Amino acid sequence: MRFLVFLAAALLAAAESPKVIEARQQLERARSQAAGGLLPAAKVAEAQQNLDDALDGEILDQTLYGRVNIQDLNEQQTDAMKQAAERRLARIQEKVDRGRKLIEEGVAEPYLFADLESELAARKQALEQANARASLVGELVAMATAEAAAPPPIVWRPKEHFEGDGLLEPRDIRDVTLAFEKQFHEPFPVSARGSTAVHRAMGFDHTGRIDVAVAPDSAEGIWLRKYLETKSIPYYAFRVAIPGKATAPHIHIGPGSTRIPTD
Repeated sequence: MRFLVFLAAALLAAAESPKVIEARQQLERARSQAAGGLLPAAKVAEAQQNLDDALDGEILDQTLYGRVNIQDLNEQQTDAMKQAAERRLARIQEKVDRGRKLIEEGVAEPYLFADLESELAARKQALEQANARASLVGELVAMATAEAAAPPPIVWRPKEHFEGDGLLEPRDIRDVTLAFEKQFHEPFPVSARGSTAVHRAMGFDHTGRIDVAVAPDSAEGIWLRKYLETKSIPYYAFRVAIPGKATAPHIHIGPGSTRIPTD
């Protein structure tokens, strides 16, 4: 049993970043020295705060700075991302506030806290980026929920569902992308390409399909549906209000998503 506990701890440590490992080691040293009367208890609290900050930084490294694609994030991960960014901002804000007070009292010079002010600005920007990234994930959730809540295709009006030839080939995606961008002189607003974490969590296989963030009855949506019908490409046009969420209109290009087998 002790060996298994040791092995689990070793695997956990191996997965941690060098910053987290260093902060954890510094905390252990501070605890040891404080127990021997060599350090005040405040230093242990400071070392614990540094470890917490490093752990939150690791969360942001994984979810905000590119290790995880936006389509592979879920709501739990984005919540953790925002909370980590908020905690890191609060920690540096507390240090900056203490520094500003010392400066006002004439005890310290402003240059001593210049790095903290720069770090405060960087962490404010990180929180803004985290909120924006979480908002995009929320839009994906709303679209996937709308798709899952939609009635079966057989009860949809032709205006909302087009069967086409039932297929969507890679060249179809390429052609419609080029045609849309030529028509409107702006990027094709694909919000979900293939399988995403949101679709998988809901039990849907979205492989080989794409979702486009345009309202079906907007100028772009009308043009897109007409183009798809001309090319006999299947699509679903969603106009569904999600309870507790904003309306999430979009056009799903390709056959309907299938259920992922549970057994």
